[in-house]
Parts: sequence; C-alpha cells; structure tokens
Amino acid sequence: MKAMFNPRRTVQALGLAAGLALSSVAANAWADAPVLMSPQWASEACTAWNNTPELTNGLKGEFMHDDKGRGYKLVEMYRTDCGKDTVVELKLQLQNDKAMCVYGGAPTLKPNFDVDFLMHANTKQWEEMGKGEYGPMKAMMFGRLEFQGPKMVAMRAMDPFSSFLLLVGKVPGSTATCPK
Repeated sequence: MKAMFNPRRTVQALGLAAGLALSSVAANAWADAPVLMSPQWASEACTAWNNTPELTNGLKGEFMHDDKGRGYKLVEMYRTDCGKDTVVELKLQLQNDKAMCVYGGAPTLKPNFDVDFLMHANTKQWEEMGKGEYGPMKAMMFGRLEFQGPKMVAMRAMDPFSSFLLLVGKVPGSTATCPK
C-alpha cells in the first residue's frame, strides 16, 4: 500500500521538531549560565551594574564618597544556604561622575564594614528579590536579607539599592549547585 501525503501530520511533525529544538536551545543556554553568586556570575553582574543608570547615577553621591579615602567601595554577597566561604565581591569606583563597577569576582580586598557592605540571603529569597517580589526594606525588616555595613548610608540609597537587588533577576544564574 502506498503512503499518502498528509499535510496535517507534516505540520504536526514540524511543530514537534521546532519545539524540541527550542527546548534544547533553552536547556543549553541555562546550562551555560554561571552558578548564581559565583565569581563568573559576579563578573556578569558587574557588567549589568554598569548598564543600570539607577545604580551608576543613583549611587554617585554620598554612597560613593563614603569610602574612608580609599577611592573604592566593596559590596560582598553570598547565598546563605551555600555558606560564607562562597562570598563574591563587586568593587565600585567613581569614574566620570558615575558609580562604576570595576571588578566582579572572588574577593580580592579586605572589606571595611564602616563603609563597605555584605549581604546574604537564602537562594529562594535572592530569586524573589531578583524578580521584584519585594524590595530591600521588606527584605531586611523580615530577615530575608542579612546586611552588614553603614545602615544610614544604605537607608538614604534605598531606591538604587532596589535596582541592585533586581540584578539577581537580570543576570542569569543557575541555582542547581552552590558556587565553588
């Protein structure tokens, strides 16, 4: 018996093939994403920082000038459920009247928490903050985000700080494992 051409089956087969191809591309893209809060992720977060005017312009004032004369500020962060030994660092400097990230990766400098910041939260909370489900005020008030550093400086920079938390949602990061 001779097989007959069936346009409906052809369209279904093409749709299935396209769906499989797209899911494969998405899976490969996710597999290529760095681990959330790994040194590689921090490097990408540094780039994202520099492309976020709410951070580069919003933090150029008191936030950046409160540095004990060092010429830089550090923001350290980690996923609490992965442990403090997985801390990553963003080094910020004032350049061309903007708060620019000049380094993101494994810690290279000793922070001074009179002027620098350390933040940590469980992976689930980082993801929620990255999606904008709640901002820094709620996160700190309800203990979802632990914070060390000059609290008054942070309070006066709450709007830009909200943009900082959204970086977790802007920079893809796998949460399947902890950073190494």
